[in-house]
Amino acid sequence: MVGSFDTVAHTELKEMLNQRIGDGVIRRLVSKWLHAGVWEMGGVSYPGKGTPQGGVISPLLSNIYLHEVLDKWFEEQVKPLLKGRAFMVRYADDFVMGFESRRDADRVLQVLGKRLARFGLELHAGKTRMVDFHPSGRDGTGGSFDFLGFTHTWRMSRKGRPYVCRTTEKSRFGRALGKMKAYLMKTLNHPLPEQRIGLVRRLEGHYNYYGLIGNSKALGRFLVEVQKQWLESLRRRSGHHANRWTWQRFNRMLEQQPLPRPMIMTAKV
Repeated sequence: MVGSFDTVAHTELKEMLNQRIGDGVIRRLVSKWLHAGVWEMGGVSYPGKGTPQGGVISPLLSNIYLHEVLDKWFEEQVKPLLKGRAFMVRYADDFVMGFESRRDADRVLQVLGKRLARFGLELHAGKTRMVDFHPSGRDGTGGSFDFLGFTHTWRMSRKGRPYVCRTTEKSRFGRALGKMKAYLMKTLNHPLPEQRIGLVRRLEGHYNYYGLIGNSKALGRFLVEVQKQWLESLRRRSGHHANRWTWQRFNRMLEQQPLPRPMIMTAKV
Protein backbone atom coordinates (compact mmCIF):
# COMPACT_ATOMS: atom_id res chain seq x y z
CA MET A 1 0.00 0.00 0.00
CA VAL A 2 1.21 3.52 -0.86
CA GLY A 3 0.47 6.63 1.19
CA SER A 4 -0.39 8.96 -1.68
CA PHE A 5 -3.18 11.44 -0.94
CA ASP A 6 -1.14 13.45 1.56
CA THR A 7 2.24 13.28 -0.18
CA VAL A 8 1.61 13.85 -3.90
CA ALA A 9 4.23 16.29 -5.19
CA HIS A 10 2.47 19.20 -6.89
CA THR A 11 5.22 19.99 -9.42
CA GLU A 12 5.46 16.42 -10.71
CA LEU A 13 1.67 16.05 -10.79
CA LYS A 14 1.27 19.22 -12.86
CA GLU A 15 3.85 17.97 -15.35
CA MET A 16 1.94 14.70 -15.71
CA LEU A 17 -1.34 16.56 -16.20
CA ASN A 18 0.23 18.84 -18.82
CA GLN A 19 1.02 15.74 -20.89
CA ARG A 20 -2.60 14.62 -20.72
CA ILE A 21 -4.62 17.86 -20.74
CA GLY A 22 -4.35 20.45 -23.48
CA ASP A 23 -7.04 22.77 -22.13
CA GLY A 24 -5.35 25.52 -20.11
CA VAL A 25 -8.59 26.37 -18.31
CA ILE A 26 -8.80 22.87 -16.82
CA ARG A 27 -5.12 22.92 -15.86
CA ARG A 28 -5.58 26.23 -14.03
CA LEU A 29 -8.67 24.88 -12.27
CA VAL A 30 -6.75 21.83 -11.07
CA SER A 31 -3.96 24.10 -9.86
CA LYS A 32 -6.48 26.10 -7.80
CA TRP A 33 -7.74 22.87 -6.23
CA LEU A 34 -4.22 21.85 -5.29
CA HIS A 35 -3.36 25.19 -3.71
CA ALA A 36 -6.70 25.80 -1.98
CA GLY A 37 -6.36 26.56 1.74
CA VAL A 38 -7.49 24.16 4.47
CA TRP A 39 -9.37 25.51 7.49
CA GLU A 40 -8.24 23.75 10.67
CA MET A 41 -8.28 24.73 14.35
CA GLY A 42 -9.44 28.26 13.56
CA GLY A 43 -6.75 28.96 10.95
CA VAL A 44 -6.05 28.48 7.25
CA SER A 45 -3.05 26.51 6.00
CA TYR A 46 -1.81 26.04 2.44
CA PRO A 47 -0.25 22.58 2.01
CA GLY A 48 2.66 22.35 -0.40
CA LYS A 49 1.95 18.74 -1.27
CA GLY A 50 -0.92 16.29 -1.35
CA THR A 51 -4.35 16.42 -2.97
CA PRO A 52 -7.38 18.27 -1.51
CA GLN A 53 -8.60 16.58 1.68
CA GLY A 54 -12.11 15.27 1.08
CA GLY A 55 -12.21 16.73 -2.43
CA VAL A 56 -13.97 14.77 -5.16
CA ILE A 57 -10.99 15.43 -7.44
CA SER A 58 -8.48 13.77 -5.07
CA PRO A 59 -9.01 10.10 -6.10
CA LEU A 60 -8.73 11.05 -9.79
CA LEU A 61 -5.54 13.07 -9.33
CA SER A 62 -4.00 10.41 -7.10
CA ASN A 63 -4.83 7.70 -9.62
CA ILE A 64 -3.21 9.64 -12.48
CA TYR A 65 -0.14 10.21 -10.32
CA LEU A 66 0.23 6.54 -9.37
CA HIS A 67 -0.38 5.44 -12.96
CA GLU A 68 2.64 7.42 -14.09
CA VAL A 69 4.80 6.65 -11.05
CA LEU A 70 3.98 2.97 -10.61
CA ASP A 71 1.92 1.37 -13.38
CA LYS A 72 3.88 2.60 -16.40
CA TRP A 73 7.20 2.15 -14.62
CA PHE A 74 6.39 -1.49 -13.82
CA GLU A 75 5.20 -2.33 -17.35
CA GLU A 76 7.74 -0.37 -19.38
CA GLN A 77 10.91 -0.47 -17.27
CA VAL A 78 10.67 -3.31 -14.76
CA LYS A 79 9.07 -6.24 -16.58
CA PRO A 80 11.48 -6.22 -19.55
CA LEU A 81 14.38 -6.75 -17.12
CA LEU A 82 12.88 -9.69 -15.23
CA LYS A 83 13.81 -13.33 -15.73
CA GLY A 84 10.35 -14.78 -15.09
CA ARG A 85 6.74 -13.73 -15.55
CA ALA A 86 5.28 -10.96 -13.40
CA PHE A 87 2.10 -8.94 -12.99
CA MET A 88 0.74 -6.08 -10.91
CA VAL A 89 -2.82 -5.31 -9.82
CA ARG A 90 -3.54 -1.89 -8.36
CA TYR A 91 -6.72 -0.29 -7.02
CA ALA A 92 -6.31 3.29 -5.80
CA ASP A 93 -3.22 3.16 -3.54
CA ASP A 94 -3.40 -0.58 -2.82
CA PHE A 95 -1.49 -2.93 -5.10
CA VAL A 96 -0.15 -6.47 -5.35
CA MET A 97 2.84 -7.58 -7.42
CA GLY A 98 3.26 -11.20 -8.41
CA PHE A 99 6.51 -12.77 -9.54
CA GLU A 100 7.37 -16.20 -10.86
CA SER A 101 10.93 -15.81 -9.57
CA ARG A 102 11.85 -15.02 -5.96
CA ARG A 103 15.00 -13.34 -7.21
CA ASP A 104 12.95 -10.97 -9.36
CA ALA A 105 10.73 -10.15 -6.38
CA ASP A 106 13.73 -9.32 -4.20
CA ARG A 107 15.24 -7.08 -6.89
CA VAL A 108 12.01 -5.11 -7.42
CA LEU A 109 11.41 -4.71 -3.68
CA GLN A 110 14.89 -3.22 -3.31
CA VAL A 111 14.21 -0.48 -5.87
CA LEU A 112 10.48 0.04 -5.27
CA GLY A 113 10.94 2.23 -2.21
CA LYS A 114 13.50 4.36 -4.03
CA ARG A 115 11.19 4.77 -7.00
CA LEU A 116 8.32 5.97 -4.81
CA ALA A 117 10.53 8.25 -2.70
CA ARG A 118 11.66 9.98 -5.88
CA PHE A 119 8.08 11.23 -6.27
CA GLY A 120 7.40 11.98 -2.62
CA LEU A 121 5.69 8.67 -1.84
CA GLU A 122 6.47 5.83 0.53
CA LEU A 123 5.35 2.28 1.15
CA HIS A 124 3.10 1.56 4.11
CA ALA A 125 5.46 -0.34 6.39
CA GLY A 126 2.70 -2.26 8.15
CA LYS A 127 1.09 -3.50 4.95
CA THR A 128 4.14 -4.23 2.81
CA ARG A 129 5.50 -7.77 2.94
CA MET A 130 6.85 -10.61 0.83
CA VAL A 131 4.59 -13.67 0.60
CA ASP A 132 5.65 -17.06 -0.73
CA PHE A 133 2.27 -17.64 -2.36
CA HIS A 134 1.98 -20.99 -4.09
CA PRO A 135 0.11 -24.28 -3.59
CA SER A 136 2.09 -26.64 -1.41
CA GLY A 137 1.48 -29.42 1.05
CA ARG A 138 -1.25 -32.02 1.06
CA ASP A 139 -3.93 -29.53 2.08
CA GLY A 140 -2.98 -27.07 -0.66
CA THR A 141 -1.98 -24.25 1.68
CA GLY A 142 0.87 -21.95 0.77
CA GLY A 143 0.87 -18.45 2.22
CA SER A 144 -1.90 -15.86 2.32
CA PHE A 145 -2.38 -12.13 1.88
CA ASP A 146 -5.15 -9.53 2.21
CA PHE A 147 -6.19 -7.36 -0.71
CA LEU A 148 -9.30 -5.22 -1.26
CA GLY A 149 -11.17 -6.74 1.66
CA PHE A 150 -10.42 -10.37 0.83
CA THR A 151 -7.97 -12.84 2.32
CA HIS A 152 -6.38 -14.80 -0.53
CA THR A 153 -5.36 -18.39 0.24
CA TRP A 154 -4.80 -21.64 -1.61
CA ARG A 155 -7.34 -24.45 -1.43
CA MET A 156 -7.90 -27.78 -3.13
CA SER A 157 -10.97 -28.34 -5.29
CA ARG A 158 -12.99 -31.53 -5.10
CA LYS A 159 -11.05 -32.75 -8.12
CA GLY A 160 -7.78 -32.24 -6.26
CA ARG A 161 -6.73 -29.12 -8.12
CA PRO A 162 -5.31 -26.10 -6.27
CA TYR A 163 -7.11 -22.77 -6.69
CA VAL A 164 -6.97 -19.32 -5.11
CA CYS A 165 -9.80 -18.86 -2.63
CA ARG A 166 -10.94 -15.41 -1.53
CA THR A 167 -12.71 -15.02 1.81
CA THR A 168 -13.85 -11.94 3.70
CA GLU A 169 -10.97 -10.30 5.55
CA LYS A 170 -11.51 -10.39 9.33
CA SER A 171 -11.20 -6.65 9.83
CA ARG A 172 -13.66 -5.96 7.00
CA PHE A 173 -16.09 -8.50 8.44
CA GLY A 174 -16.05 -6.69 11.79
CA ARG A 175 -16.28 -3.28 10.15
CA ALA A 176 -19.34 -4.31 8.14
CA LEU A 177 -21.04 -5.63 11.29
CA GLY A 178 -20.23 -2.36 13.03
CA LYS A 179 -22.01 -0.42 10.30
CA MET A 180 -25.03 -2.70 10.60
CA LYS A 181 -25.15 -2.11 14.35
CA ALA A 182 -24.89 1.65 13.84
CA TYR A 183 -27.79 1.54 11.38
CA LEU A 184 -29.95 -0.44 13.82
CA MET A 185 -29.19 2.04 16.58
CA LYS A 186 -30.06 4.96 14.32
CA THR A 187 -33.39 3.37 13.31
CA LEU A 188 -34.17 1.90 16.72
CA ASN A 189 -37.69 3.30 16.84
CA HIS A 190 -38.54 3.06 13.15
CA PRO A 191 -41.35 0.74 11.99
CA LEU A 192 -40.14 -2.82 11.37
CA PRO A 193 -40.92 -2.84 7.62
CA GLU A 194 -38.97 0.39 7.18
CA GLN A 195 -36.06 -0.91 9.27
CA ARG A 196 -36.03 -4.14 7.27
CA ILE A 197 -35.73 -2.26 3.95
CA GLY A 198 -32.46 -0.72 5.12
CA LEU A 199 -31.14 -4.09 6.31
CA VAL A 200 -32.05 -5.71 2.99
CA ARG A 201 -30.22 -3.05 1.00
CA ARG A 202 -27.11 -3.35 3.14
CA LEU A 203 -27.09 -7.14 3.03
CA GLU A 204 -27.51 -7.17 -0.73
CA GLY A 205 -24.64 -4.69 -1.07
CA HIS A 206 -22.47 -6.95 1.11
CA TYR A 207 -23.38 -10.01 -0.98
CA ASN A 208 -22.73 -8.15 -4.22
CA TYR A 209 -19.14 -7.44 -3.19
CA TYR A 210 -18.21 -10.49 -1.15
CA GLY A 211 -20.32 -13.08 -2.97
CA LEU A 212 -17.45 -15.09 -4.48
CA ILE A 213 -17.04 -18.85 -4.74
CA GLY A 214 -15.38 -20.12 -1.59
CA ASN A 215 -16.79 -17.34 0.60
CA SER A 216 -20.24 -18.79 1.31
CA LYS A 217 -19.43 -19.63 4.96
CA ALA A 218 -18.41 -16.06 5.73
CA LEU A 219 -21.57 -14.75 4.05
CA GLY A 220 -23.67 -17.14 6.12
CA ARG A 221 -21.95 -16.08 9.35
CA PHE A 222 -22.54 -12.45 8.44
CA LEU A 223 -26.27 -13.02 8.03
CA VAL A 224 -26.46 -14.86 11.37
CA GLU A 225 -24.65 -12.01 13.15
CA VAL A 226 -26.95 -9.42 11.56
CA GLN A 227 -29.98 -11.40 12.71
CA LYS A 228 -28.57 -11.45 16.26
CA GLN A 229 -28.07 -7.69 16.10
CA TRP A 230 -31.62 -7.16 14.87
CA LEU A 231 -33.03 -9.30 17.68
CA GLU A 232 -30.97 -7.37 20.23
CA SER A 233 -32.26 -4.12 18.72
CA LEU A 234 -35.86 -5.30 19.03
CA ARG A 235 -35.28 -6.25 22.65
CA ARG A 236 -33.74 -2.86 23.38
CA ARG A 237 -36.65 -0.98 21.90
CA SER A 238 -39.10 -3.11 23.93
CA GLY A 239 -37.61 -1.93 27.22
CA HIS A 240 -39.13 -3.80 30.18
CA HIS A 241 -40.80 -6.24 27.78
CA ALA A 242 -37.53 -7.30 26.14
CA ASN A 243 -37.94 -10.90 27.29
CA ARG A 244 -40.98 -11.22 25.03
CA TRP A 245 -38.64 -11.19 22.03
CA THR A 246 -37.58 -14.83 22.04
CA TRP A 247 -35.86 -16.54 19.14
CA GLN A 248 -39.11 -18.31 18.37
CA ARG A 249 -41.00 -15.04 18.06
CA PHE A 250 -38.12 -13.51 16.09
CA ASN A 251 -38.11 -16.40 13.62
CA ARG A 252 -41.85 -16.04 13.12
CA MET A 253 -41.31 -12.36 12.43
CA LEU A 254 -38.59 -13.24 9.88
CA GLU A 255 -41.13 -15.34 8.01
CA GLN A 256 -43.16 -12.16 7.53
CA GLN A 257 -40.18 -9.80 7.20
CA PRO A 258 -37.47 -12.02 5.63
CA LEU A 259 -33.87 -11.00 5.12
CA PRO A 260 -32.11 -12.04 1.88
CA ARG A 261 -30.09 -15.24 2.00
CA PRO A 262 -26.39 -15.20 1.04
CA MET A 263 -25.78 -15.23 -2.71
CA ILE A 264 -22.74 -16.11 -4.80
CA MET A 265 -22.68 -13.32 -7.35
CA THR A 266 -19.90 -14.55 -9.63
CA ALA A 267 -18.33 -17.81 -10.72
CA LYS A 268 -14.88 -16.29 -11.25
CA VAL A 269 -12.02 -17.75 -9.20
